[in-house]
Amino acid sequence: MLRILGTRKRLCDNLTRRDLLQAGGLSLCGLGLDHLLEGAPAQPRHGRAKNVILLFLYGGASQLDTFDPKPSAPEDIRGPFRTIATTVPGVRLSEHLPLLAQRLHRVSLVRSMSHPYPIHGVAYALTGIDRVDIPMELNRHDSRHWPFLGSVLDYLEDMDAPSRGLPVVPRIMHLPWVQSSRSHPHQRAGLFAGFLGPRYNPVVAEYTGLGQNPDSYRPHDPFGGLRDDCQFQIRDTSLPEDMTMDRLFNRMGLLDQFDAGRRDLDVSLAGATLRRGRDMALSVMASPRLRTALDLRQEPAPVRQRYGYHLFGQSTLLARRLIQAGARLVTVFWDEFDLSCGAWDTHEKQTQRLSRELCPGFDQSFAALLDDLEQRGLIDETLVLCLTEHGRTPTAERRNGLADGRGHWSQAYSILMAGAGVARGQVVGRSDARAADVAERPISPKDILHTIYHLLGIDPQRTIPDRLGRPLPLVAEGEVVRELLA
Repeated sequence: MLRILGTRKRLCDNLTRRDLLQAGGLSLCGLGLDHLLEGAPAQPRHGRAKNVILLFLYGGASQLDTFDPKPSAPEDIRGPFRTIATTVPGVRLSEHLPLLAQRLHRVSLVRSMSHPYPIHGVAYALTGIDRVDIPMELNRHDSRHWPFLGSVLDYLEDMDAPSRGLPVVPRIMHLPWVQSSRSHPHQRAGLFAGFLGPRYNPVVAEYTGLGQNPDSYRPHDPFGGLRDDCQFQIRDTSLPEDMTMDRLFNRMGLLDQFDAGRRDLDVSLAGATLRRGRDMALSVMASPRLRTALDLRQEPAPVRQRYGYHLFGQSTLLARRLIQAGARLVTVFWDEFDLSCGAWDTHEKQTQRLSRELCPGFDQSFAALLDDLEQRGLIDETLVLCLTEHGRTPTAERRNGLADGRGHWSQAYSILMAGAGVARGQVVGRSDARAADVAERPISPKDILHTIYHLLGIDPQRTIPDRLGRPLPLVAEGEVVRELLA
């Protein structure tokens, strides 16, 4: 099912988009992707990335058991896994990441990520906001939220060329379902448009099947495995059998007439949101290019096999197809499924989950994506990100009488970047002997956002208007990480 996300909340400020732009001191001609705001400090342009595939390991991937192992540390710190050499001299990874180890010379690894919020702060990792708390994390409608990176890109493209209208393939898409909708009773935040309004929420393509691997940590978890012949099913991306495009456009014409009599609604923010959502839904239904991209049956079986017959693998393959079809940024979110402590939130059963599902699934899909993009000549224009919101504690956490897990830890963790404009074989920063604190070159999620915008040719100091029309920078703080640039 393809979802155009919105909100039931009513907007009470009654400001139009023009009002917001004027209040923020902006103009339509000053927000193009290829221009800086007048008076803003000029920065060196990079801008090699045309599109982005964002792989997000939700829950907080353990740095010690993946990208920053400490084989010389005591056993209770280093954990149960051995390490293996990589194609970058002197750099070792977990034994459960052999495919990444063979390709590390094509990737930049940051081992000194750090921030002060050891909560599931996806919003802190992926928006420009300078602080978060648990009430914000658990409420995507909290008025304090800033917009997701992808929502900002969508907004800026609208401002750059407002006459173009909506693209036939949504610019910003999200897989495999609405964030946290298969697990947690709370509406966790992060991948939403914040103060830009729900009209800039990502378009969500939802997987509707179940897992097929009875030996997985959660028997029906589709991240644990799918049958070889299972189709990646996304519902409602075509018209009902009894509805033709002519009938649909006739109905849309009647609706336009109705809207013409309610211009007061159409010029309000609420009306603009409804209008954009309706137009996007119509564009999606009428787009054969999108329907083709969503049909994974058109991929050769060996390609699907290389990505992995599990939800993360097939979603990653689908992300590549959507980018090829014209999407600008596609997020593949390894989300919780069923109960809490799922995904990469390894408070318990860590050894089994990391060795049999999490690391092998990620390793297979990430390696396949790198190879696929390179073989298709897309790697030089596609920025590939593997992010997570925090790391895990250096020592084990005891839960339910067991000590096979690690708690939340944000003082030191790791991420990966590759592709357009990113240096190859670079290891940035260093953690201490326990992977507990940064020993060299601390880097925050805000620095990574600065770097992403820079790679896209966008000045992160540019401003966008918040709900009250006040100009705010795309990222509240931070700087470009020059070591990550090719």
